[in-house]
Amino acid sequence: MRVVAKFGGTSLGSGDRINRAADSIAAAVQQGHEVAVIASAMGNTTDELLEEINYDADSADRAEIVSMGERTSVRMLKGALAARGIEAVFLEPGSEDWPIITDEYGEVDVEETQKRAHALAGQLKDVVPVITGFLAEDHQGNVTTLGRGGSDTSAVMMGDYMDADEVVIVTDVEGVMTGDPRVVEGARNVGKISVDELRSLSFRGAEVVAPSALSYKTDDLGVRVVHYQHGDLLSGGTSIEGEFQNLIDLQEQPIACVTVAGRAIRNSPGILADLASAIADEEINIEANSSGMDSLTFYVDEDDAEQAEALLHDRIVDDETLSSVTVEDEIAVIRVTGGDPSQSALAHQVVEPLADAHIHLYDVITSATSVSVFVPWADREQALSIVQDVF
Repeated sequence: MRVVAKFGGTSLGSGDRINRAADSIAAAVQQGHEVAVIASAMGNTTDELLEEINYDADSADRAEIVSMGERTSVRMLKGALAARGIEAVFLEPGSEDWPIITDEYGEVDVEETQKRAHALAGQLKDVVPVITGFLAEDHQGNVTTLGRGGSDTSAVMMGDYMDADEVVIVTDVEGVMTGDPRVVEGARNVGKISVDELRSLSFRGAEVVAPSALSYKTDDLGVRVVHYQHGDLLSGGTSIEGEFQNLIDLQEQPIACVTVAGRAIRNSPGILADLASAIADEEINIEANSSGMDSLTFYVDEDDAEQAEALLHDRIVDDETLSSVTVEDEIAVIRVTGGDPSQSALAHQVVEPLADAHIHLYDVITSATSVSVFVPWADREQALSIVQDVF
């Protein structure tokens, strides 16, 4: 089996932990597996280096300075492997076999990086490459970086481009948990989670695997998160399943929006749950919902709109908080999943061309990794074509 193992800063935070990491790598190699290693900076080295830059350093100097954490880690880990009789070599920007190349815009040069990664993979039978995470090199030989979470990105990218069977992210958590164990009593390992679920959680604060890394996850590439104390690269932790895809989807049937207005909605805890429950109790599916200062809107199948309106009207009559309900039908929804990792950029990419085409937008609803736009049913084909042209 071919494995790319990424060790986070905590898992390399001391000599003892470096020894533990080296033991796990050596055990996998001795079992006949091919292993490539991605190493983060030891502990909080990168943050500490950044804090000490108290002057106006340009991007090239900053990249060189912060690279020192990873450069130290690979040397330490390579030395620990050599002490165990494992043939290893450390790779950093400037090394002859360095794999990750960026273009003039700071983006990964996919073709060149794939070529170099493939060549490096051909050496795994003879040597364990220990590669600096987070760092890259441009075509002029300058050090560049892959941004926050860059070591995760290095690992999953290399796993993809080196045709690995699995990427193992070694960190300071047991895997993906049902909740933050520091806050939630009884939090447990979920065992497995889809890449879509984890990417959404990562965009909203779950510090397990960087969202940018998951963009390189393919269906054939296994990704697993394990605790550094586990000591076994080949089992345990949480498996991340599936492949994150950029999808553009037009719902085939028209929907309707049912809107409830009321001056005090924003100061009425539980009102959204109460109204949604009334709809759900009649087995009417809510496609989406949005809220304003004085309104709540539910998007439902057009065939269910009248029943939903009647149900909500009954609530309005009994609740002084609410004043009126109305229905607008013949609405289409186009959902865009994926795209730019920056949510603001994704929304802008979708909305701007529709506005330029003077297509009315009933609503724009965003999640961590998607944007849904609601347009007139009559404009659905034009709107879909415009969005498809963007992506």
